[in-house]
Amino acid sequence: MKQIRFISIVLLCWMLQSCASTKPAKAPASQAIGAGELKSTVVIHKKVPARTIDVGSVSPDDVATYAETLVGIPYRFGSMKRENGFDCSGFINFVFNHFNIKVPRTSVEFTNAGKEIKPAFSKKGDLILFTGSDANSGEVGHMGIVLENKKHHLSFIHASTSRGVMVSTLNSYFTPRFVKVIRIFP
Repeated sequence: MKQIRFISIVLLCWMLQSCASTKPAKAPASQAIGAGELKSTVVIHKKVPARTIDVGSVSPDDVATYAETLVGIPYRFGSMKRENGFDCSGFINFVFNHFNIKVPRTSVEFTNAGKEIKPAFSKKGDLILFTGSDANSGEVGHMGIVLENKKHHLSFIHASTSRGVMVSTLNSYFTPRFVKVIRIFP
């Protein structure tokens, strides 16, 4: 009995240690994808109620500019506090709460928020939605704020699990997980 208990403890410690010592995942070198070429292949399975977001008189430029001041803040699952780090929806919440704009707490709750926009027509302040790491999950699991959409170059800011808040370019790493772009500003 003591031997089984000892082996169980050793295995548990080994599993916990191996999780803690993994290197952060890096996005593979990827080719840029133009927004005009982008079409979602993700089938959304989860039913999510429609949501309206009242942005008042806040401009998308102000939101994007403020979001960029947060680059470098680390990733932390479930957090929406600057001092702790952010997950992707926590980052979005923190940015919009700075302007007293109430938004959904989780990325999946953004599925039917705002108005869907063709990626080619996305602009600063729009939200770009992806699945999580599993493109076949059938639900939104990651998101960011569009910063720029010029000449086959769509950039967005988001909280990445490997690098925290960062600016990324839409590329072949993200396209299999792309769900849609939504506009919440008039």
